[in-house]
Amino acid sequence: MTDRADPKPRIRLRDLTPADADLIDAWSADPAAAGDFNDFGESTEPVDREVLANGPMRNARNGQLLIERLADGRTIGAVSWHAVGYGPNAESGAWNIGIALIPEARFQGIGAEAQRQLAAYLFESTGVNRIEAQTDVDNIAEQRALEKAGFRREGIARGAQFRAGAFHDLVVYSRVREDLPA
Repeated sequence: MTDRADPKPRIRLRDLTPADADLIDAWSADPAAAGDFNDFGESTEPVDREVLANGPMRNARNGQLLIERLADGRTIGAVSWHAVGYGPNAESGAWNIGIALIPEARFQGIGAEAQRQLAAYLFESTGVNRIEAQTDVDNIAEQRALEKAGFRREGIARGAQFRAGAFHDLVVYSRVREDLPA
């Protein structure tokens, strides 16, 4: 799953396999892997190996793919998405996406590349018109990554996220099909 807009991709998105379970568990247990903007104060459960063995971690409501660096085959993060709706009909559905990178992979443009590839994949494989993401108002690196990935800043969702013991404002970004290059 690569984006045709990247002349020389550095990463690819791939499905999780049972062999990835221990790595995902290690990331979940490591506060540094979560980063400053993903501290939700919740305990993590180990990856359900049975679910992972039954096939891809994606369905009509949500999904997750791993980010693999092409140069050395190392898994360096994950992207995920879940369905959101803006009306009762299917045409009003959208995807909300997220990303997590290991500390060594941050600040290298990989987040932008991964989110651009994920948006391309979701537009190609589903009928949604809108893909959105939100990030903390203080997460300037993620705001830049989303903009480099072709997302447009829409505004602020005030007090939308409870994290690290307080409510936080989020910057809202989106891409719609008409934003796609011709």
